[in-house]
Amino acid sequence: MRRPTRSLIAAVATAAMLVAAGCTGTENQSGTGSEGRVDYLNLGGFGGGSNPQPNYNPYLEATRLEAINYLFEPLIQFDNYGCEAKPWLATKWEWKDPSTLVFTMRDGVKWNDGQAFTAKDVEFTFNMLKQHKALDLRGLWRYLSAVTAPDDKTAEFKFNGPGAGAFTEIDDVKIVPKHIWEKQTDPVTFVNADNPVGTGPFTVKSFNGQQLVIARSPGYWQADKVRVDEVRFNNDQTDQQIKQLQLSRGEFDSNAIFVPDIQKTYVERDPKNNHYWYPADANISLYLNLTKAPFNDVAFRRALLTAINRQEIADKAQFGYVKPASQTGIKIPNQEDFIPADIANKGVQPFDTAKADRELTAAGYTKSGDGKRLDKSGKPIAFKFAVPGDWTDWVAAQKIIIENLTALGFQITQDGPAFPSYENDRAIGNYDAVLGVYGGSCNMYRNYQEALSSDVSAPIGQKAVSNFVRWNDPRTDELIDKLFAAQDKDAQKPIVADLAKIMMEQVPVIPLWYGARWFQYSTKKATGWPNEKDPYGMPTDNLLWITNLKPAG
Repeated sequence: MRRPTRSLIAAVATAAMLVAAGCTGTENQSGTGSEGRVDYLNLGGFGGGSNPQPNYNPYLEATRLEAINYLFEPLIQFDNYGCEAKPWLATKWEWKDPSTLVFTMRDGVKWNDGQAFTAKDVEFTFNMLKQHKALDLRGLWRYLSAVTAPDDKTAEFKFNGPGAGAFTEIDDVKIVPKHIWEKQTDPVTFVNADNPVGTGPFTVKSFNGQQLVIARSPGYWQADKVRVDEVRFNNDQTDQQIKQLQLSRGEFDSNAIFVPDIQKTYVERDPKNNHYWYPADANISLYLNLTKAPFNDVAFRRALLTAINRQEIADKAQFGYVKPASQTGIKIPNQEDFIPADIANKGVQPFDTAKADRELTAAGYTKSGDGKRLDKSGKPIAFKFAVPGDWTDWVAAQKIIIENLTALGFQITQDGPAFPSYENDRAIGNYDAVLGVYGGSCNMYRNYQEALSSDVSAPIGQKAVSNFVRWNDPRTDELIDKLFAAQDKDAQKPIVADLAKIMMEQVPVIPLWYGARWFQYSTKKATGWPNEKDPYGMPTDNLLWITNLKPAG
């Protein structure tokens, strides 16, 4: 993520001007709303890009506003920490056969304009995504052959083959009302700005470019669980350090921003009420271009496993907020039961320069008299290592990695391109080594497929979808295909175990640390936020926590 670039002095000066203008930080204090509910919560940014406009189309990722996550709902809601599927608009689901999934709709659900929600809305939504591919954000119609509603209670999904791997992708689709959207000639440009209709717990109250306000929907199908009258979001274009000051002053009830020394700057300001939880998210990994020597040598890659000080990266570059990642590619602790018992230390690699040196030498990569690491032809090994230059935490990690590898005799050039250049070079394979992100989801198929499957790779010079290292292994592809067809965790475990062993033994990528999901919250007005002691969902599982919050006291 980006780190603050402006000086703290400027931030304090701006904060002082706000105070002089009458913004003292007390305007957002609130008490109890109607009927014992919280009157409002003040959260983070409302999204919408660099020029936010009213946009409540849930499929327009770049410009939609945050309200869509409270207006619209999926058939099932995942607890994305424990990876448990919870009934939502659908009360149950069943695989009739490996390629047919049937959902049963919940009774009594209404759209916020009073019309009944039915399976016909589900049928319409998914077929609209088929007709307009730009709206199919997860590419579900790569796998689907038909979605039909034989009656108002039943939606049937037919897949081209075994479809279990796409189950969690269905959760990502928010259902929209047929009676509204079928009137739109072009849903790709439809911004749904006027009184958007959804089944969710909130409706849009106002938006003025600086603040978005959503209000509790009294007709919501589980309105008794929604104990907050309003949620307010703010323009997110504010300088990062200004947001940090606002957080420390108690102006947010919850936010998701990077804060250096969170204990001192936030928690200690109000130890009773100010809290944070940074659960592990995706793998931040070292990507080596496997089409180039010496990176195409598995013995070379294995030797690098103990060459990098992951703990130092976690402590210094990531401020102690994260944990070193398992080489298996599996997220710890919430998915560690997928890791085979015979993999030592759950696949987390120790830092051992001497071992890395021995293994490099044994693999034929010796040192010259002046300490330079040589390739098998006797030439010094030199390569470029790139990360986006303004991602300061990645740059800090990059420096540690370069220091570690330089100690082994490698000659490494530190490169810090702008993100668009980095992204393009990574995609077309125009790099030696980069840092990259993958995995971390509840979909084990997707976690391995996006990093390792040959069907998302491409020849050098052409853009790969996500397999940027150009790993090409028939056994890996075979296992990933099997994983897509595995319908439950028990069926997935042996397949994931084999993929974990490929990660350990063949080292196609080198996971280093788990990216943190930033999440700060205050219990001054509301309690029941997901947290380390009660991780009933990820901080991004909005529907789970908004139906779990209760007024403080």
